[in-house]
Amino acid sequence: MPIRTRFWAELRWPEFRDLPENTVAVLPIAATEQHGPHLPVSTDQTINAGILARALTHCPPELPLLVLPHQAVGLSVEHLAFPGTLTLDEEGFLALVTAIGASVARAGVRRLVVMNAHGGNGAMLEVACRRLRVAHRILAVSAHWDRMGRPGELADPLEARYGIHAGRDETALMLRLSPQDVDRAAMADFPSARRRLEEQAPAIASSLGATLAWQAQDLNPAGAVGDAAKATAEMGEALLDFAARRMAGLWRQVAAVDLDAWLRDMPGDMNGGISGAP
Repeated sequence: MPIRTRFWAELRWPEFRDLPENTVAVLPIAATEQHGPHLPVSTDQTINAGILARALTHCPPELPLLVLPHQAVGLSVEHLAFPGTLTLDEEGFLALVTAIGASVARAGVRRLVVMNAHGGNGAMLEVACRRLRVAHRILAVSAHWDRMGRPGELADPLEARYGIHAGRDETALMLRLSPQDVDRAAMADFPSARRRLEEQAPAIASSLGATLAWQAQDLNPAGAVGDAAKATAEMGEALLDFAARRMAGLWRQVAAVDLDAWLRDMPGDMNGGISGAP
């Protein structure tokens, strides 16, 4: 029997005892941070919520999935130079995600997808998911819509490389999801200083064996990078549906994993595992 609702907070506590073994908990986590002069500080939340809502329409009713409360404040220290940014510190962010994940595990749910909409959350989400695997023997996956590719007609290597914040794609999604919050007059091409740095120090800027620590103002003093002037609502719709289908596909795959075969207790346990896995 399908779960009565898609939303964790709408269940009554006795209902958690009867959840299917392959129930997937989805934790949407975004940010409240500056997005240049043309987009609101709620941009990552709006995009995540929009992709989530569309992804749910691509899920069959029998898929056991529960959406956890949306976390609106993330790890945005790279944007602190700009007013309006709210952030946790690294320790607080890690504590938040691992505490929520631990509560999910205590409820008997062993599959967690952290649905991320902010690049600055990524590194600590990897740490959090590893901690949850170690401490609670659950399948914990971190997924960012921005890392799931683009529809063919919107593939643009330069924008993908440099338009990483409030550029064409985020602006297009906001034109589709919340056009009243976009200042169209302020939409512009925001070039990234990273291109100049690549000429001076390619080993640093190109991420070839090195990781560069940067603040948003290092890339562009406006706090945005990418060609936001090219964005349209039609692009936003294409991006929205593409990301939603990819996300829904991930949820279905997580629900289908044989956890007892994948999660080994001991390194020498050869009774489980996945055929062909190292």
